[in-house]
Amino acid sequence: MTRQDILGALKSCTQQFDLVVIGGGITGAGVAREAAGSGLSTLLVEQKDFAWGTSSRSSKMVHGGLRYLGSGQVGLTRDAVRERQRIMEEAPGLVEPLPFLMPHYKGQFPGPRLFQLLLSFYDRLAGTHSRQRLTPAQTLQWAPGLAQHNLIAASSFTDALTDDARLVQRLLAEARLDGAVCINYVTACGITRDSDGRVSGVDLVAEGDNRENAIHIKTTRVINATGAWADQLQKQGPTTDPLTIRPLRGSHLVLPWRRLPVTCAVSLMHPRDKRPVFAFPWAGTTVLGTTDLDHQADLNREPCITQPEVAYLLDVSGHLFPEARIQASDIVSTWAGVRPVVTDGHGKAPSKENREHALRNDKGMISIAGGKLTTFRQIAREALLAVLNGDSAPLRSERSRVFTEPAATPRPELVSHLNWRRLKGFYGPELPAVLQNEHFDQVGNTSTLWAELTWACRSEQVVHLDDLLLRRTRLGLIYPNGAQDLLPAIREHCQPVLGWGDHQWQQEVHRYLQLYQQAYSLPETGEA
Repeated sequence: MTRQDILGALKSCTQQFDLVVIGGGITGAGVAREAAGSGLSTLLVEQKDFAWGTSSRSSKMVHGGLRYLGSGQVGLTRDAVRERQRIMEEAPGLVEPLPFLMPHYKGQFPGPRLFQLLLSFYDRLAGTHSRQRLTPAQTLQWAPGLAQHNLIAASSFTDALTDDARLVQRLLAEARLDGAVCINYVTACGITRDSDGRVSGVDLVAEGDNRENAIHIKTTRVINATGAWADQLQKQGPTTDPLTIRPLRGSHLVLPWRRLPVTCAVSLMHPRDKRPVFAFPWAGTTVLGTTDLDHQADLNREPCITQPEVAYLLDVSGHLFPEARIQASDIVSTWAGVRPVVTDGHGKAPSKENREHALRNDKGMISIAGGKLTTFRQIAREALLAVLNGDSAPLRSERSRVFTEPAATPRPELVSHLNWRRLKGFYGPELPAVLQNEHFDQVGNTSTLWAELTWACRSEQVVHLDDLLLRRTRLGLIYPNGAQDLLPAIREHCQPVLGWGDHQWQQEVHRYLQLYQQAYSLPETGEA
């Protein structure tokens, strides 16, 4: 069904679902996948685009959180490394192993001996053995151009990397295969309750409509997976235990890979605040990140990097790779995401806040906040168990696959083996349909196929041009100037599929370029 078909069906009469999921990021998508896979009739709504918030702007790492282990959060780390192993095995090409390198310099903490002990415990929790201690010469083979002065050793280990927005899309596709209804640009404007205060339904408003045209959905179960907005929705009901969310911003720089050609993630404790900062390869580029600051701007506006954050990240690149001489003029794009961290309000530094997730049960509405990208499945199952009042019988087996194996489809000759692995991971059982139009040519110098763009326009609820260029694909992040030079070719391939007239196309181009300048390029000099 197209988005318009779904919207028309929801508007045609009052419908009833076993569960309504509010929020289309990684947590909501994970809940929809587990719920639909368990046979519950499920509706997921997202007020903007799928993965619009944190789930398209994370650090892309599927990891156990080594620094959380260092701060004593053993349970969080254990769950995360085991989930990492699971989804790497189920979705190769989407979640891929990535070597991490921590150089050790004389007099700096942590030293190689202590870090190797930490890695030993980390590997034991995951049931793997990936750690190595490297000599300075071996380290420079892994990371040419790395600062050599006082380098005494390096530690290497393995975590994983993903495209977070595509991970959300893959989960939504799996949920739809099991019958879930998922729709974007629809806001939950109110939760209705019976005389006892228990959830009885949800009122929805589609983009462009007003509240007088609200769609009423009957349900007795709601999962509030709205991330940084979770406390706002929760407080509309009869809560006695409100969430307190501290929005923390993490910003990143995207560089041409040729300017900083890393093949592994290289980490360094930032000289200013001793936070771990990474340079890592992603989608044909090199990314520097991340920061960790209180985000005080309007949550409904796209978050953006600030000038001090740019300086902070360039500073660490100068320490790690001094000969590269990375400057602001090298930056292709930026992104900033807001982490919905649940706080106890005790005034901790941002990086000291606990990253554990929290649940609240308010008479049929479960609100979730916090947690990690890696543990989406466990968080989803915990939320479902809560909304089912502790009855695990309706839930599918803990051993059930999250990701369906892709069909045995022959690789087209024009598609490389490496890109074929990515495509199978990105699209799973939908891959034959993606390739049906045989547009196997790559877009510019990227690995993205034109077939992926036309598939997204046809089948993945593209409402605005930024949906296509920032989330369904990453062309706006990895191509110079937000892929502005590609827009004529994109128009030729995509405008007919989208059914947009010339005026609408021009409106969308204007909207996209304005958004790119505001939130995905360098900030104006002097911005705080």
